[in-house]
Amino acid sequence: MRGLIVVPARYGSTRLPGKPLQQISGRTLLERVVTIAQAAARQAGRCDVVVATDDDQIAAHAAQLGVNVAMTAADLNSGSSRAYAAATQCLVPPELVINLQGDAPFIPPHVVAGLIHALREGDADVATPVYRLSWDQLDHLRQHKQTVPFSGTCCIRGADGRALWFSKNIIPAIRDEAALRDQPLSPVWQHMGLYGYRLAALEWFASAETGHYEALEGLEQLRFLENGRTITTIEVEPPIHGVSGIDSPEDVIAAEASIARLGDPLQS
Repeated sequence: MRGLIVVPARYGSTRLPGKPLQQISGRTLLERVVTIAQAAARQAGRCDVVVATDDDQIAAHAAQLGVNVAMTAADLNSGSSRAYAAATQCLVPPELVINLQGDAPFIPPHVVAGLIHALREGDADVATPVYRLSWDQLDHLRQHKQTVPFSGTCCIRGADGRALWFSKNIIPAIRDEAALRDQPLSPVWQHMGLYGYRLAALEWFASAETGHYEALEGLEQLRFLENGRTITTIEVEPPIHGVSGIDSPEDVIAAEASIARLGDPLQS
């Protein structure tokens, strides 16, 4: 099955306008994400990469990076909808589509490629990565949510890896937590904001109404679960760099500090 990695890259951002063109340690955010996508496409095989944007400046920069561009409408309300719009512009529609958000510069290429492999080998509609938190990481997430309650998404998954639910709350609640803390890992799984879709599932998503819980939580993946569609979760290692996405000038500072401390993944 042929895959397509779509990098949605909007110009508009309330806190960081034009952020795909934002420099992070000498490279634009778009260059960092495109490099991840291209490496993942090589690892997965039979896979193309395209930048989906609504802005001519971003399109020109993508062309400079040697990546194909799909111009999409400015009023699309999600990265998944933009990914579907880009997929429909292909002369030969892909069977699998990866939505690699254009503000996520630290996702390892093998994680992206792993979603393609999971969809090729299984029958789920959607695939997405999760990682299990240590107790220290869980404590940090709890502290973080005291000031930014809607940052960080948790996942409940079945024994077979199928996602049962996602929430901006920390789930599950843990009874008798003190007795469990002698184990190295907590029972909490955190979601990494990256999705792989079968094209038919993405087509359905693009035309379906927003789900009740999707709207309450602000999580588009709940639209699938609310309608009985399957999401398989892929277990991955916790991210080394602690910045999941770039949404503000403060995130740029944090990303550059992380690169200075841990090294630049583009040079590894």
